[in-house]
Amino acid sequence: MKEKTLLILAAGMGSRFGGLKQIEPFGPNGEFIIDYSIYDAKKAGFDKVVFVIKEENYEIFKETIGKRIESYIKTEYVFQDDRLVPKEYKKLLQDRIKPLGTAHAILCAKDKINGPFAMINADDFYGKDAIQKASNYLDNIKTNHYGMIAYLVKNTLSPSGACSRGICYEKDQKLTKVVESKVEKINDKIIAILQTTGEEIELQENTPVSMNLLLFSTDFFDILEKYFYDFLKTNKNDLSKVEYQIPTVLSDSMSHEGKTVDLMVTDAKWYGVTYKQDKKMIKEAFSELIKEKKYPLNLWEN
Repeated sequence: MKEKTLLILAAGMGSRFGGLKQIEPFGPNGEFIIDYSIYDAKKAGFDKVVFVIKEENYEIFKETIGKRIESYIKTEYVFQDDRLVPKEYKKLLQDRIKPLGTAHAILCAKDKINGPFAMINADDFYGKDAIQKASNYLDNIKTNHYGMIAYLVKNTLSPSGACSRGICYEKDQKLTKVVESKVEKINDKIIAILQTTGEEIELQENTPVSMNLLLFSTDFFDILEKYFYDFLKTNKNDLSKVEYQIPTVLSDSMSHEGKTVDLMVTDAKWYGVTYKQDKKMIKEAFSELIKEKKYPLNLWEN
């Protein structure tokens, strides 16, 4: 039986935050941000959760978040490592510390997913509306179509500094391109610096941006695999630092594979832990959501 899966990318380093931010407690009973994403996913009709993690973090994930959720939803783990890398390239990755990128992380989960799936980051809070929209889309996903739930840029800013955001361009509710940038509110203006050109532009508050809430059918793994080998060959002299990233694969799938990416926008408020200073704000946000009865005080007792 095909399962609707929530794929959670949790192999990131969290360098600016100063630790393994995926298992930093934010809720009143020690809940992580991941807890709330999984709670929303379960309520929205997802059947399974798959974590992509570093192998050395397996025990701590299993003993913390795993213990809490495994009795509520099917839970599996996969390691982001070099097992899919051809032998001739493995030696070029010996000195690499960071994971190989978000597209590679998804590819590592190929054997754990047998139906439509949504991808999210472990350290981002997406909100009920976004997760429900994702679930509804996956229930009716069409051939040659993928999906993205985008956020209004005004709902994604950190008061602590600039954040990486993918500026979304669309036509007729179809994604045409994503431009990676650094975004920050400065003197009541939302300023983006485009990573490719260094150009500085002002964004309107309602500009849609990608927060890596992406929706796929299993044929996406074939595309990921195909372009992964192209990526390795093209970057063979620079594999210690380059990353195999989702925006690039999405662009290639639209340009060369005839795929369409449907763009849906949520008005949900994003919360994330880009900086250590963000922790207090996020704890207060969850406290307020609980007061508003949007989440129970004891999350996994309901």
